[in-house]
Amino acid sequence: MPLANDYILTLSCPDKPVTGLLAQNNLNIVDLQQFSDPSSQKFFMRIHFGPADSTQQLTDSFATLQKDLQCGHWNLRPVAQKPRVLIMVSKIGHCLNDLLFRVKTGQLQIEVPVIVSNHPDFKDLAASYNIPFHHLPITKDTKSQQEAQILELIKTEKIDLVVLARYMQVLSSTLCTAMSGKIINIHHSFLPSFKGAKPYHQAHERGVKIIGATAHFVTADLDEGPIIEQRVARVDHGMGPKELVEEGSNVESQVLAAAVKWWSEERVLLNEVKTVVFN
Repeated sequence: MPLANDYILTLSCPDKPVTGLLAQNNLNIVDLQQFSDPSSQKFFMRIHFGPADSTQQLTDSFATLQKDLQCGHWNLRPVAQKPRVLIMVSKIGHCLNDLLFRVKTGQLQIEVPVIVSNHPDFKDLAASYNIPFHHLPITKDTKSQQEAQILELIKTEKIDLVVLARYMQVLSSTLCTAMSGKIINIHHSFLPSFKGAKPYHQAHERGVKIIGATAHFVTADLDEGPIIEQRVARVDHGMGPKELVEEGSNVESQVLAAAVKWWSEERVLLNEVKTVVFN
């Protein structure tokens, strides 16, 4: 269970010692993970520490060190603080249903204040969880207006993360830029295999022996964002497209849930076109 006065500190910067600040402030380290990447020459760290009645002195110290260490990123938040997540979906609902169930049962420590869809299909599902549902249809001519509505919801609801739970529309560069590093998508293959429509039918035609899914951050380059998690399931010649879809749906749900969970726990750090995942 999250401890009321515990915090998580994450940072990426040139390789320098930083844990001394915690010792200077008499703060106990509960868990620490770190990684030095020789290729990007960056240092990544996730520290769970506490208890702390106040972190103001620590915040001030890191604000000063940010310039000295040239930190590309640092963030400090209470462990008990739940990120606010907007979920977007189209007409395939297994990932949405899985995420909502995990939130309700406490497996995912996030808040879902709103669900957005370009179709009305899951209005009743959202209502069963008492979550407002916004049906925002989209056409080629209304894409910019529809995305403006999404950005307004993000602002109004103070959204920390957008999750594309099989939302089958390509986001514009405007939306990708506005929420850079804060949109997670689930892709129904190992990128970049089997792009386009009916990936499991394509996989069946090629006689694949494994299928998989990829959760990644969304960028303006379609399906090219930094990968967070990938998993596989074995299949065989006796399985048709229907069975592949069913097995693939299970993998997609698991991969997306893992990615959202790790992000919500501050375990995912961007490392240029890759990620560092302290899972």
